[in-house]
Amino acid sequence: MSTGTTSVAGVELPVSRSAILAGTLLLNVELAAVLAYFALADATLSSPLFTLYGLVWVNLALLVFARYRPPSGDARTRRRALAVAAGYAVVLAVLGGVVGVAPPRTTAGVELALLPPGWGPALVVNVGVAAAALMPAKVLGYAALAYLLYGAVVDAAGAGVAGVLGLLSCLSCTLPVLAGAAASLLGGGGFVVAAATGIGYGPSTLVFVITVALLWWRPGVDGLAALGRRR
Repeated sequence: MSTGTTSVAGVELPVSRSAILAGTLLLNVELAAVLAYFALADATLSSPLFTLYGLVWVNLALLVFARYRPPSGDARTRRRALAVAAGYAVVLAVLGGVVGVAPPRTTAGVELALLPPGWGPALVVNVGVAAAALMPAKVLGYAALAYLLYGAVVDAAGAGVAGVLGLLSCLSCTLPVLAGAAASLLGGGGFVVAAATGIGYGPSTLVFVITVALLWWRPGVDGLAALGRRR
């Protein structure tokens, strides 16, 4: 058995034993955090899915950082891809409610919002004219999407103009942007609540999962990049 696989009932899985142990440890830590939160905080588990969705964001983002490796490219391509990914992250942060205009009649300051694990604890920073709700799920999730887009841009550069056009037209890149824009148009309640739910934490989590899958798989873009490299 290779170091990168694990045998289960005679079947070789492309996951190392250390990765399985790390994943099991992470799930146990998260379970303990959830139990501790509802035991110590003045809160009731009125919506179990809300807590589950937050952990989905966190775990999927951690999986991206642990397993995804962007393709290599020259220094110029990497700089351009980094600029695109950074801009994408900023757009997601604004439309997703992570950063934005401070709500009216609020005082400047810093506080810690004790939301369920995944969504919280959230660091809320209000500087008077602008505010930020740094929720683990959103911060890690949007960073993971930007990381995946960085790899997609580097890969698309190998296909020349065709690859770039294919990337710009891909649905996976625009899904969370459109979802965030819809949330902004529909409005919301408190800043932290709006950042957590947006268009609804169920639909927004579905959009996040689909976007991660499409940006990781990159249907069409990989084929164009391979075609460009053969030329």
